[in-house]
Amino acid sequence: MAEMHYLKLTLFSLLLLLVGCGDPIKDQIIQQTPITEQRIQQLANALDGDQVRNANLIRQYADKVAAQKPHLTQLIDEFRKDASTQGPMYLALLDRINTVKNQPNMFANNQAIYDELLNIYQAADPTLYSDALSDPLNVLADMSDGILPRVNSLSKSQSLRANNAQDFGTGEQLIGNPSYGQWSTGSNGMSFWAWYGMYSMMGDVFGSRRSYYNDWGRNRNYSYYNDYGRTRYSSPSQLKKQNQLDTRTKKSFQSRGQKFTSAYSKNRAGASSLSSQSKTAQTSANRFRSNSVKKSSFSKKSNYSKNASFRNSKSSTSRGFRRGK
Repeated sequence: MAEMHYLKLTLFSLLLLLVGCGDPIKDQIIQQTPITEQRIQQLANALDGDQVRNANLIRQYADKVAAQKPHLTQLIDEFRKDASTQGPMYLALLDRINTVKNQPNMFANNQAIYDELLNIYQAADPTLYSDALSDPLNVLADMSDGILPRVNSLSKSQSLRANNAQDFGTGEQLIGNPSYGQWSTGSNGMSFWAWYGMYSMMGDVFGSRRSYYNDWGRNRNYSYYNDYGRTRYSSPSQLKKQNQLDTRTKKSFQSRGQKFTSAYSKNRAGASSLSSQSKTAQTSANRFRSNSVKKSSFSKKSNYSKNASFRNSKSSTSRGFRRGK
C-alpha cells in the first residue's frame, strides 16, 4: 500500500514537471501535496479517536433525538455520519485532494492547484472542522424542538430577529452547502434547493416548503458554511457554480428593474464561541482574496480566487450554549 501511494505521488510530481516546467509554483505544489494529505489523515485519526468536539456532540445529540423521535432514525443516522470519516464533508475533502492529484488538468494553472491545496489543508484542521460541524449539529438541535441547545450559534429565534431573516425550516443551516444538496432549475426557470438522498426527508417530515434561490439569497439566516466556511469547504467548481447562479439571479432581477442582494454580500449575525482558528482563517482568507483577485481556478474566467474568502463577521460573540428555539 505504501509503495503504491509513493508511486502515485511520484507520477503526480512528474506530471507537474511536464505541465509546468519553469513554473516556480510547481515546487510548492510538490511539497504541499503530502502535507495536505497528512493533515486529512490527522483529521481522520481525530474523528476516529473522539477528539473533535462537535463530532462528539453530534453523536450525543443523535442518540437523544433518536430516543425522542424514533420515526426519524434514518435521517438522524445520516447526520450521525458527520461525526465520522463517512460524513459528506470529510468525503468531499478526499474527493478534492484526489482531483488535485489525479486531474491537475482541471485547473487553469499551478497557482490554482496550490491555492486549492492550501484551502483543503486549512479545512482539514480538526478545530476548524469542528466549527464547520456546528451546522449539522444545530440541525439536530432544532429537530429536538429546543430541548437541546444550539452550539457556536445563537438560537433560531434570536438569529432570525438579528438578521430580519426568513425561516426556511428545519435544516436551513445546510441550504447552499454542496455536501448536502444542490441548486436545481425548475421548469419555470427558477432555481430551488434539492436535497441529496435521505436529507430530503427534512422537507417531507417537517413540511418545509421548497426554498427558491431568489428568496433564500436575499433573506437567508446565519450558517457557518455560508458565513465562514464557504471557500474552505467547497471545491473551486462548486464555488464557480454558486457565483454563476448569484450573477444570473442578479441579472434577472435587473432586467425587471429590481434589485437583488447577493446571498454572500454580507455576513449574517449568529455566530458565537467560534474557535480562534475560524477567526484566523477568516483573516487569512481576506488577505488571500486581496493577493489573488486576478488569479483563476478551473477556467481562465473563473471567479474562484476573487471570491476565495470567508465573509467578514462582526458577530463572533462569546455567548456559549443557547437554547434551540
